[in-house]
Amino acid sequence: MKITKWAGRKFSGRVFAALALAAAVLVSGAAAQKRIRDLKPTVILISLDGFRYDYPDKFDTPTLKRLARTGVRAKWMIPSFPTKTFPNHYTIATGLYPEHHGIVDNNVWDAGKMFSIGNREAVGDPRWWLGEPIWVTAQRQGQIAASYFYVGSEAPVKGMHPKYWKTYNGSVPPQMRVDGVLSWLDLPVDERPTIITMYFSDTDDAGHEFGPDAEETRYAALNDDDYIARLLRGLALRGIADKVNIIVVSDHGMAAVDIRKAAFIDDYIDIANDTDRILYTHEINQIFPKPGKVDEVYSRLKKMPFATCWKKGELPERLHYNDGERVAPIVCSTEIGHIVTTHSRYANYVKDISDPERPRGGHGHDNRYPEMRALFIAHGPAFKRGFVAEPFANIEVYNVMCKILGLKPAPNDGDLRHVRSMLRK
Repeated sequence: MKITKWAGRKFSGRVFAALALAAAVLVSGAAAQKRIRDLKPTVILISLDGFRYDYPDKFDTPTLKRLARTGVRAKWMIPSFPTKTFPNHYTIATGLYPEHHGIVDNNVWDAGKMFSIGNREAVGDPRWWLGEPIWVTAQRQGQIAASYFYVGSEAPVKGMHPKYWKTYNGSVPPQMRVDGVLSWLDLPVDERPTIITMYFSDTDDAGHEFGPDAEETRYAALNDDDYIARLLRGLALRGIADKVNIIVVSDHGMAAVDIRKAAFIDDYIDIANDTDRILYTHEINQIFPKPGKVDEVYSRLKKMPFATCWKKGELPERLHYNDGERVAPIVCSTEIGHIVTTHSRYANYVKDISDPERPRGGHGHDNRYPEMRALFIAHGPAFKRGFVAEPFANIEVYNVMCKILGLKPAPNDGDLRHVRSMLRK
């Protein structure tokens, strides 16, 4: 893999665009791209799944570090609880906590039906997706939206997809995704999207398999950095590198996990007789006790090591996870570095992996852990230059996008006053 490196420490908007343009010409060797001269205020939201807040420094990602130096970087962004992929992507898109937008975990139970991220029918069913994502807000107010694999865009939320969208396929090369986004910008102004969302999974995939400190994860982070560099080169060829507002986020961080440090739910309760169902992950388990057994099951699970269990309505207020019909009666959150499961699930898990003693990675824990912190970097005409923002919750990104695009936000849990300081007047 070739890693693109740009020389120089101080980048003005013109220098940034000029160097990116020069790199594009050298790399492509193609004729000059038609320049775009009628661009409306535009946002490209880029999600890097599992890209922990400290990866740009830890792995020395050149493009992201330069974007941060010439734009805005938050010390970190606070993911919503649980720190899982689908809940946090949809929170970023809607400005709503998971308890309010309905995707309360990667697995959700509601009204006798099951939602899971691998169930294509459920992912495309609008009944699961509450609130109003940014692409719906934009299109309801006369703008055009596009999405290349962003979570939630496959369902017609409020009867509406983005005008341009793709059914998720992880085998689509990331470079093709970048080129697809650039092709949307090449459309005539009355067909061109002003809000584009896109998604890459490299760091999440590597982080789970090898852990956040692995050389494999470093390469994945550098891959992500290269995809963004490719996008910037394409923008520069079109003359809009300093005109598009780019927001780079992650949904959550990643923690090192030793799968030998396990606690077992079935050591404390009789799952068949005490519960109707349990929605499992190693980091958060949603327990649905049989009628009349909530208190009994809760009292037993409180004794389980490596986890904190709460009854619904008694979770800490800072987690914003007490409302909503889809939150389970009992929620158990695993301590960092550990897993909580059952004996049979653990046996199957260990059987299917090589070298159980090798470090791995996980997320979904309480968002108070530094390892769960997410990334936020932004660059463009709407953002200050060289600005370091204090940590803020990811519910704030939706309002920032609405402000840049001149949209009236739908009701949400954020408050633009919390992050207005990063924006130019």
